[in-house]
Order: sequence, then structure tokens, then C-alpha cells
Amino acid sequence: MTDEDDIHTLAKQVGSMLSEHGGKLAAAESCTGGWVCQAVTDVAGSSAWFDCGFVTYSNAAKQHLLGVPESVLEGYGAVSEQTVRAMAAGALLNSLADCVVAVSGIAGPAGATPGKPVGTVWFAWQRRDGNCATLKKQFDGDRRSVRRQAVTVALQGLLKVYG
Repeated sequence: MTDEDDIHTLAKQVGSMLSEHGGKLAAAESCTGGWVCQAVTDVAGSSAWFDCGFVTYSNAAKQHLLGVPESVLEGYGAVSEQTVRAMAAGALLNSLADCVVAVSGIAGPAGATPGKPVGTVWFAWQRRDGNCATLKKQFDGDRRSVRRQAVTVALQGLLKVYG
């Protein structure tokens, strides 16, 4: 089984879970560049449980599309717990979703800053009716590997938070 098969299996599990609960999903992505959305929309029938995705790669897009405050981006950076929390809140506000996942990280090979090496990725999962859960991961590997691992963790987190 390949890593892509694992992602597809996870996406199908997310879809089954959401279908079971009558829920809808939205994603707010930065470093994964829409890969979470691609993974879930690769599942036949995903239109029943996937609402929308926001690929907010730039800070300006995070502000404009998701309402991430400039003060958060300036104070904590795009790769921070505060930013993914704000991304998740903005995705809920601007969608019909019952739950969201937000991802922001440094896939590399450049972009590292003091305290935030390449492979640093922050996640947030939030249900409309619940609290926001966050997680910071440090992944090894090249750009594609970091992004793939981030998609996997994003989908696994949805199963934990919404299941």
C-alpha cells in the first residue's frame, strides 16, 4: 500500500464518519496547497459531506478570505497555533461546514525561521458546536514528504475530533 492509498483510505473514513453524522467539512490550507481538499474530493460522493476549501497561501489571503487578524500574523507568524485557530474560525464563519481543519506550515526547502525549522506544521480542528483542538508537528523529509505527512495528520485529526 502506498502513502497515497493511505490518504485515500483516511479520506474515505472521514467521509463515512461525516455521512453518518450528517455533517459537512471545510478545509483551510496553507502549506498543503489544497491537498486535503483534493484527498476528500477524490472520494466518490464527497459532495454530500464536503462544503468547501480555502487555499490561503499568502498572509493577505489568510486575512482577506478567513479574517485572520494582521496582529496575529505579525505577532506570531503564519505558522503558529494562533494563526491556525483563526483560520479554523474563519473557515467556519465563511462556510456551511460543521467541522473544519486548518493547516499552516513550512514545507521547505526554504522558509525556516528561528524556532520554526523546515517541517514545522500547525493544525487546528474545530467543530461548529465545540472547542478548537490544535497540534504542532515536526516532520522530516523533502517538501512533498512534509506536505503528505501533513495531509495524513489533518485527516487523522478529523477522525478524532468529529468521530
